[in-house]
Amino acid sequence: MQSGVEQVKEVIEETIWGNILEFFKITLLSFESGNNITVGLILLVIAVFFTTSIVLRGTRMLLTRKMGESDKNKFISIFKFIKYLTYLIVIIITISSAGIDITILLTASAALFVGLGLALQDLFQDIIGGLYIIVDKTLLIGDIVEIDGKVGRVIEIKLRTARVLTRDDKVMVIPNHKFITDIVLNYTQNHEATREFVKVGVAYGSDTLKVKTILLECAMDQTGIVKKPDPFVLFEDFGDSALIFALHFFVTDSFVDPKIKSQLRFKIDEKFRLNNISIPFPQRDVHMFYPNNPNKMKSVDE
Repeated sequence: MQSGVEQVKEVIEETIWGNILEFFKITLLSFESGNNITVGLILLVIAVFFTTSIVLRGTRMLLTRKMGESDKNKFISIFKFIKYLTYLIVIIITISSAGIDITILLTASAALFVGLGLALQDLFQDIIGGLYIIVDKTLLIGDIVEIDGKVGRVIEIKLRTARVLTRDDKVMVIPNHKFITDIVLNYTQNHEATREFVKVGVAYGSDTLKVKTILLECAMDQTGIVKKPDPFVLFEDFGDSALIFALHFFVTDSFVDPKIKSQLRFKIDEKFRLNNISIPFPQRDVHMFYPNNPNKMKSVDE
């Protein structure tokens, strides 16, 4: 009786496994070389892909557990590129190990790869630019940059793009390759404080030393202007209608320097009025000469 049960069990097992093996051998795609893509191969690729995904996720968690938030974000951006490359290599190795000649697949899809390469050229440039930025640290979150004439604060750096918040509270999404190929001004790469200036013209005949004193007082009283290094004044030029001065100073936050400059101009105008120093507007004197009467001269106001 026991032997009969065992025989039935063996028959059932052989039948089940036989059906499973037959299912795995179902051909989905055949090649002239005799190689076939079967259900078993597809399931194997899925299983390897899933296993690789788990291993990569565990590796990422292990490597980033002691990193700071900023370093972790940078590492994750680079790790994404490594992850996709690892998936591609593992899938190619799996298919090759299953007896499939991958050169046939590569040859058949060569035209597709060329088309994709041309279409994704900018994407690859952005990714390479992102890797360069992250590794070289030429751009950091919080940096204040000027690109294409617009100033903004970097709020996020990804593998393909960077997000910059402008002074108008608008977000610019900038492809990373622009930070490599274009001229970018980084206001805060060396230090947070940056030097700014405000120009002002005063009427001819004004007391220049008094003008200098007033400008320095305004700078020292203005919130947001650092006191060390000291602000200083340059007498820049004798203009057509005014004596040109430039007040130079350092600010702690270049992002809001337009507001600081505006407040500073209000103070300068107020103190100039109190001290009877006028800010002239452009003007030109025109005199008319008469060739027949050289001694006669007439102003346009007469």
